[in-house]
Amino acid sequence: MGNGDTRVRGLAARAGGWSARHRWAAVGIWVLFVVLAMGLGSAAGRVDVKDSDQLKGETHTAAKIIEDAGIDEPAGETVLIQAKDAGGKATDADFRAAVAAVMKAVEGTGKVSDVTSPYDTKTISKDGRSALVQFDMRGDADTAGDRVEPVLKAVEEVQKEHGSLRIEEIGGASMMKTFDDAFGDDFEKAELSAVPVALGILLIAFGALVAALLPVLLAVSAIMATMGLMGIVSHVMPMSDTANSVMLLVGLAVGVDYCLFYLRREREERQAGRDSQTALRIAAATSGRAIIVSGVTVCVAMAGMLFTGLAEFEAMGLASLMVVAVAMVGSVTVLPALLSLLGERVEKGKIPYLHPESRLRRKRTGNRESRFWTAVLKGVLAKPVVSVVVAAGALLAIAAPALGMKTQNLTLDQEFGDSLPIVQTYNRVNDAFPGGSEPAEVVVKAADINSPEVTGALAEFKERAISSGASRGPVEIKLHDAQNLAFVYVPLVGGSDFDKAGQSLDKLRDEVRPATLGKVDGLQAPITGQVAGSKDFNDQLTGAVVPVFAFVVVFAFVLMLLSFRSLTVAITSIVLNLLSVGAAYGILVAVFQHGWGASLVGAEGVGAIITWLPLFLFVILFGLSMDYHVFVVSRIREARLRGRTTRDAIQHGVVTTAGVVTSAAVIMVAVFAIFGTLSMQSMKQMGVGLAAAVLIDATIIRGVLLPAVMALLGERNWYLPKWLNRLPDLTHDEAADAVVAPAARDDEGEPLRV
Repeated sequence: MGNGDTRVRGLAARAGGWSARHRWAAVGIWVLFVVLAMGLGSAAGRVDVKDSDQLKGETHTAAKIIEDAGIDEPAGETVLIQAKDAGGKATDADFRAAVAAVMKAVEGTGKVSDVTSPYDTKTISKDGRSALVQFDMRGDADTAGDRVEPVLKAVEEVQKEHGSLRIEEIGGASMMKTFDDAFGDDFEKAELSAVPVALGILLIAFGALVAALLPVLLAVSAIMATMGLMGIVSHVMPMSDTANSVMLLVGLAVGVDYCLFYLRREREERQAGRDSQTALRIAAATSGRAIIVSGVTVCVAMAGMLFTGLAEFEAMGLASLMVVAVAMVGSVTVLPALLSLLGERVEKGKIPYLHPESRLRRKRTGNRESRFWTAVLKGVLAKPVVSVVVAAGALLAIAAPALGMKTQNLTLDQEFGDSLPIVQTYNRVNDAFPGGSEPAEVVVKAADINSPEVTGALAEFKERAISSGASRGPVEIKLHDAQNLAFVYVPLVGGSDFDKAGQSLDKLRDEVRPATLGKVDGLQAPITGQVAGSKDFNDQLTGAVVPVFAFVVVFAFVLMLLSFRSLTVAITSIVLNLLSVGAAYGILVAVFQHGWGASLVGAEGVGAIITWLPLFLFVILFGLSMDYHVFVVSRIREARLRGRTTRDAIQHGVVTTAGVVTSAAVIMVAVFAIFGTLSMQSMKQMGVGLAAAVLIDATIIRGVLLPAVMALLGERNWYLPKWLNRLPDLTHDEAADAVVAPAARDDEGEPLRV
């Protein structure tokens, strides 16, 4: 069969063939899709997740009551006035003058309301050295950070006039401004630098400017289209800024990877002597099929987040699912069209010493095998048992610390360290007023908030909150007569220690509330606040772990079973991916919880893993690791179909894919590592966890453990019980060589059902 007579079957092959024949139409449809998606998304606007929808449970109930009442809680601010000298007291004349000066200064800005004196609200510490002036920012709480600058400057001026005192401001607005100033540009730079980093690595991988630009351009266009789609979909399922950032990360990773797989195979076939169109058809039938299998598997993994019941996770899951689907479709449609249009011009912009022709003039052969991985594979296949024991043992040892994983929502000092002055202020406020900076908030709703029965219950709740040991006070009650609501603010014993503060919260919910407010018929009193939100989030996330894990594992298993029609391949795929995820967990715990090597990534003193990360990492990693697994196993299966023995097929599949897997892994590791350089510990943990897992997956898992396990299993790799033969057959895409090669046979001479 000549080059022009190659005939391949399957969805990917048909899509690639159609695009190559109708290349201008394919490119035009893609451009129109991206433009329409962006235009419609911009016109529709994006609906973000509301506070009332973030969580279920009491936190949700409280937010819903406040929202229905039409109350916009302002951003609260606090000024700490503290004597630097141990002998200084709030009763001193200089101290009183400073309090008066602070109140006058902040009121003079015209930006605040409800300024209260510590002498009226009794917000003076037990040792008498500290006091709090409290007030609210005028206007929308979400934008208060944009208006707080004059207030901060007014407080700074008072500080200059009272050198013997420490006068510092902290609150929702001032923290918002501080973090935006310190880390807003940090995030933007990280996101913007991801594209140049990916492009630089692709230039090294391809040695040609045009070939390197294609994956980046397609990934960016997929991200732009998905941004538009997010705006449209958000009217059904609200989105968020976090979902947008995760979508960008995932979209860049898989978008570049998919195009990289396709391009490398097309180039390989051309180097083997085939004409451009034949090379393109083979790439469509092989790498195109692997992209579809991988893309669907990643989409299934991302869909697991929809089962958490957490609005933020659902938004991240849906956004990630959409960008993977868009990138997958673009890779098997518009990329073949572009390659057909470009032909040999895809090698334009050759870079000296980087392009294959400049590298010692390699022989024109399709098997551009990696010398390094050829040497590694020789040892692995010679002693597969030893390789399995050593590799699996190493991964289990790395994963071992994960058994003692401690998860919690990070406190301000854990998240940002002591690098910011406001963190030090936060710690001083908590030391002087335990729980004062993060009080529990009881939202009391009654038919008549001023009725004697409700008033008495509120007074009793206030008294028992302190006598029970849940709070040391002062407990503040703020009435909203028109809405028949009362907000009760209870500083929790334990302060910024979420474990101890959680115990105080339990006392309020389980003991104090039932004995006081719970006795009033028809009264609602959900307890919210930062500690309550953290606890409710943890409880809900814990309940979602089993359903999400089960969904992702079961559906990934089914997809691998249908795609390769091998029970063995499906089982080993799941086991190897779980090992990869476990190793990533172990590294996270070792570095961020135990502090082993923490100084290398700037993570000293964190002591815990942020609550949402383990489940998030599982879903993301389980999906992304399938990229490499599907690509490598597809190549092994293809070689087996051509008549090679299983051992030869393993060696051929691994060493011929080593280059593209290495390039793809380096891009992913580099992009994720950028987020590991951010100052926020939660983002640092995410970046380090993802980068470490991808590195392990592309080296130990795919380069050692996978070939060793497959070598031990031999022909059993392709085992499918007879009772499963009725399953749909999705294995019909084949390379050109496989179409005409003699049927592969097993060790007994029977045709091999691969």
